[in-house]
Amino acid sequence: MSALEKQASVSELWKSNDVKTTAIHYPFWFGGSASCAAACFTHPLDLVKVRLQMQGTQGARLNMFQMFAHVAKTDGIMGLYRGLSAAQLRQLTYSTTRFGVYEALKDRFTTAETKPSFLTLIAMSSVSGFLGGVVGNPGDILNVRMQHDAALPLEQRRKYKHVFDGLIRTTREEGVGRLWRGVWPNSSRAVLMTVGQLASYDVFKRMLLEKTPLKDNLTTHFTASFLAGFVATTMCSPVDVIKTKVMSSTEHKSIMKIVTDTTRTEGLRWMFKGFVPSFIRMGPHTILTFVFLEQHKKIYRKVKGLD
Repeated sequence: MSALEKQASVSELWKSNDVKTTAIHYPFWFGGSASCAAACFTHPLDLVKVRLQMQGTQGARLNMFQMFAHVAKTDGIMGLYRGLSAAQLRQLTYSTTRFGVYEALKDRFTTAETKPSFLTLIAMSSVSGFLGGVVGNPGDILNVRMQHDAALPLEQRRKYKHVFDGLIRTTREEGVGRLWRGVWPNSSRAVLMTVGQLASYDVFKRMLLEKTPLKDNLTTHFTASFLAGFVATTMCSPVDVIKTKVMSSTEHKSIMKIVTDTTRTEGLRWMFKGFVPSFIRMGPHTILTFVFLEQHKKIYRKVKGLD
């Protein structure tokens, strides 16, 4: 065998080891932990996205950079982190559930010889996303409310001290059922988000490992998660806008009424309102989540001696 053939054989072996690893069962909470860490970095982007989506059609409309400056000027730099405790609760419930269920289902349908098909990944991520959306709805409502609170007139502000104060007051003043207001659009968004993030990340990562010279390293994780973030943002944008309006509204309107009123006043452009800040937020959040998740797994394998 020539030196060139030996080199190709070794390269194929390395690639094979990257793509066909032995199934390892990781802790259920890894996805939630990774998402919480990512949220600490991307929360200001999420807050600005919510503020942009809630802008009315009257008066001057701010772009993303103007909104950043406006929030920093009126609320201070720490105002960009308003509602961080609610964001952490949301990730601990929503992301822990969807990542945990998805990984459990994937482990069940993965063997050393076969991997789940693309349609199977979509089905698993849809179920995981729906369950995550239901479980994470209270944290999502409080997250939106706390982020948008400073933009409301003084008489309409709720002024939650922290997420637990918000939970107690919402339950006491509006009833427990209020915490699941908008659960259907939120769960629908969670399905799209989970398909766009988790299923597409696995597909992109598998393609990169099988079709390119890349190995299972940070470059591959970054590239696959960037592409997954773009797919997720595009799929979720319309539902995300409606979800934000439903959760922050002080009126009792049906989803259909909100969609109709929004379309009449803003046209169909509302469907991608805040898309740029959404992607700027979702891209880094998706990248950081999967990078942190892969590091969680790497450390776990090292500690358990599974490498």
